[in-house]
Amino acid sequence: MAEALLLDARDITVRFGGLVAVDTVSASFRAGELVGIIGPNGAGKTTFFNAISGVQAPTSGQLVAEGRDISGQGPHRFAAHGVARTFQTPRVFGEMSVQDNIGFGLSFAGRRREAPWLLRDEASILALIGLDHLGHLPAAAITPSQQRLLEIGMALATRPRLLLLDEVAAGLTESEVEAMARLIRRLRDELGLTVVWIEHAVTTLLRHVERVIVLHQGRKIADGTPAEVVRNAEVIEAYLGDEMAETSA
Repeated sequence: MAEALLLDARDITVRFGGLVAVDTVSASFRAGELVGIIGPNGAGKTTFFNAISGVQAPTSGQLVAEGRDISGQGPHRFAAHGVARTFQTPRVFGEMSVQDNIGFGLSFAGRRREAPWLLRDEASILALIGLDHLGHLPAAAITPSQQRLLEIGMALATRPRLLLLDEVAAGLTESEVEAMARLIRRLRDELGLTVVWIEHAVTTLLRHVERVIVLHQGRKIADGTPAEVVRNAEVIEAYLGDEMAETSA
């Protein structure tokens, strides 16, 4: 039996004046999927994320969450439907403790929802993301890579069903990128989440996701397994062959 459809993006278009940043992109995300979104700089990846998380209202198109049209609603309504996200630059409350940042996520949306035991309180979430030894510190005092983990923890604290990750490997060392990828896989497996992950570290992403959506100049040019995508002629051309050839090899 097919898994439940959590979010259905139908012909999403986002225009900024005369610029079409996202051009009639459709994508469906089902329960338990681990999906990557890749594309060259300026492909429209983050704008598409903004549209499907309520940060940016689409110019046209429709967003349906579990059968309900939530097009044009604010981020708090998306959170209420179980959608959480991170940003390219981590958004944490620097003056608050690491633990209180998690507590903010819980009070924002999470405490009203049933949760797996791994997300039951601040301590369990910090243990899950590996920051339990830093809970007392101000968020501003931890490293940038730890702040990325903390932002994931804040998103998890809203007890989502769909987690959107925007370039969480940016600025990390090679070993940190691998550790992040393993954490993402673990979150999907242990929490039963649907995870959608944008990343520039294409080779790493393709090793860990099960489905890949490729955007180029605002359009979706591919949607399939990593093996299918790396052989797609339009994808190879969009990346000028370099990264795709390396990945395929």
